[in-house]
Amino acid sequence: MKEEYYDKLLNIKTTGDQKGFNQSLHYHRYEPTPYSALEALFNEYELKSSDRLVDFGCGKGRLNFYVNYLYNTTVVGIEMNETFFQEAVANQHSYLKKNKSRKNKIHFHRCLAEDYQINPSDNRFYFFNPFSIQVFRNIITNILLSVEKSAREIEVLLYYPSADYIYFLENHTHFELKEEVKLQKLYAHNSHERFLVYRLAY
Repeated sequence: MKEEYYDKLLNIKTTGDQKGFNQSLHYHRYEPTPYSALEALFNEYELKSSDRLVDFGCGKGRLNFYVNYLYNTTVVGIEMNETFFQEAVANQHSYLKKNKSRKNKIHFHRCLAEDYQINPSDNRFYFFNPFSIQVFRNIITNILLSVEKSAREIEVLLYYPSADYIYFLENHTHFELKEEVKLQKLYAHNSHERFLVYRLAY
């Protein structure tokens, strides 16, 4: 299985899901992006080592380590759940045993997603449908305010995108659809099984 193969390769543990549910209706249960989906995305979409990717609702950090391993991209994981945050930090220690030179390129923050202070270097933002449209709108607003202060190319990556996210980006912001990556075998049965990449148009 890819889950076991990649976890072993990266020297991390990211399988399993959330025990119980969040009390807030605004935050959805933890579920990592399948490695097979990540393979499909990054066969089509490329990052650079100069990029800085923020994963909102990073859980145990799977995407962060996968991306850093592939591209040496700086990655930032935002997680509000204390247990998952601690597991992400533990994974960081394990990952760095084999990848010591990447130490300054992996960061985790425990906070609500909308409370994360957008760094002027953050330019790629990943969402696996982690919370309600209200929270998503607040985060996009934070990103846009950051761009006003520090102009740069911005892209938002959505996996399993909700109709609310899509409608908001396409009708209430200057983000434009740049790329769609369908998970071929799954998409035929479920149209949510895809990635959408939106670029901020000036």
